[in-house]
Amino acid sequence: MEKNYDDILNLPHYEPKNHPRMPRAERAAQFAPFAALKGFDEMIEEGAEEGEKEEN
Repeated sequence: MEKNYDDILNLPHYEPKNHPRMPRAERAAQFAPFAALKGFDEMIEEGAEEGEKEEN
């Protein structure tokens, strides 16, 4: 069975009347990167510093 979406393909996007859209910057902030591995950055920096000490 083949689906045909021609009847809904060019319909306008739904805009709620009672709830304004969130500004794009605020929506993007919800998906901003976060530190999934707490302390990982510090461990990388410490390892780099130790590697520099061994080279000298």
